[in-house]
Amino acid sequence: MRTLHRTTALAAAGTAALVLTLTACGRNDSGTAPAAAAPSPAQSAAGAGGGSGTGGSASATAPAPNAGTGKTGAGGSPAGATPGTGSPTSAAPAGTSVPACTTKDVSITAALRGGPPYTHLVLTARNFSGRGCRLVDFPQIRFLESHRESVPAVAGSKPAVPVVVDAGTPAYAVVKLSGGGVHEADEAVTSFTVTLGGGGGEAVVKAPGPAGIAVDPAVWATGYWTPELRNGADEF
Repeated sequence: MRTLHRTTALAAAGTAALVLTLTACGRNDSGTAPAAAAPSPAQSAAGAGGGSGTGGSASATAPAPNAGTGKTGAGGSPAGATPGTGSPTSAAPAGTSVPACTTKDVSITAALRGGPPYTHLVLTARNFSGRGCRLVDFPQIRFLESHRESVPAVAGSKPAVPVVVDAGTPAYAVVKLSGGGVHEADEAVTSFTVTLGGGGGEAVVKAPGPAGIAVDPAVWATGYWTPELRNGADEF
């Protein structure tokens, strides 16, 4: 009987040792149990419907938002932007799409302004072309062949918007000739040239009066083209 009990005890001890060995093989080197295996795609799809057969519900992942902020228009472009450019559209200044006037579009005449000593001249550019055109900047005037530079412009007379002259309508420019009176520095002019800005060409203009006009290179100046003759506004 002792032999039987001893054999039974040895068998039980061997079984216990085998169980301990199998348990140790199921742990990693750090002594912790390995992480559970990730579910297969089929299992994830089955759980995405929120089924409760396993006692829990799977949460769906929200799609990532588009990069950047701000409202978008058609095609996903930012509102107010031109597709393909990435920058807001902007309107061109009024009148800039109208072609520049040339000497084939306008006729230029000159008249004295005020009474003696006639210190100012008025240039009139009238559009006879039958279409609108734009007078660029100021008239480039050459009174004397001995002076290579054009008569300087007065910046304060520049209009705020482009000067567009419709068919049959005029525009004006006031020109200072001298300081008044008769001076040795004054020179007589019977005709002069006016060049239009923007490549508009050159026109020869007859000076008013039977004897022409007297100009003083030391003080002469011209104003910009303006759509109306302003009383006192261009006096300089």
